[in-house]
Amino acid sequence: MNKSVNKSVNEGVNESANVNLDANATAAPLTLRAESLTLIRGERTLFEDLSFQINAGEALILRGVNGVGKTSLLRVLAGFTIADGGQVTFYNKKQVPLGAIERALTRYVSHANQLKDGLSAEENLHEALLLDAIASTHQSRLDALNKVGLLAQRSIVAKKLSQGQKRRVGIASLILCRKPIWLLDEPTNALDDAGATLLLKAVDQHLTDGGIAIVATHLSLALAQTSRTRELLMHEITLKTRH
Repeated sequence: MNKSVNKSVNEGVNESANVNLDANATAAPLTLRAESLTLIRGERTLFEDLSFQINAGEALILRGVNGVGKTSLLRVLAGFTIADGGQVTFYNKKQVPLGAIERALTRYVSHANQLKDGLSAEENLHEALLLDAIASTHQSRLDALNKVGLLAQRSIVAKKLSQGQKRRVGIASLILCRKPIWLLDEPTNALDDAGATLLLKAVDQHLTDGGIAIVATHLSLALAQTSRTRELLMHEITLKTRH
């Protein structure tokens, strides 16, 4: 595993839960494996017996129309939703929903802008990082906001920012994130071409550093790491009605 990611895993665990990963686990290559996942919502089976493995430096693009199950799959991988069947493993260890190690390994970014209207861009960035147990300094936050073109807007409250600017605050949080597994839900929503380019650069750098990215989108993403990018076409997973 890339040394920078290995270092971030241990730092992230210590920050979020004051625990340590097993030494044998972090010595092994970073992997995320879904095994025979099944998820049922009401009378619908969103996916059934779904399996895949993503390794360090790889990206998986979840593609499909709205409502096909992309967000639901991301939430299962993040440990927010418990699957009706199958399991998720990190480093060959079974996932514990909302467990300390899972929180230390994964960074989930929702499709919605979860900023507080009354806080500034920098304050929202700081709070988002704190909630995800990611340490930062005032200068590191300013540097990240500068990289996404928001340095001049750092003190402006979120309710006065455009939707695209709000999404850029999210990109700034990714720049400062040291967690090795990124789970991104429609991350290009409301971004213009320049904003989308910033996002793709952040994801590409994450993969170069040995991280994993799983991205749900209905759009095409031109990642530079094409040789290490796979797609899962969610519309090809049959939506079944329970009887």
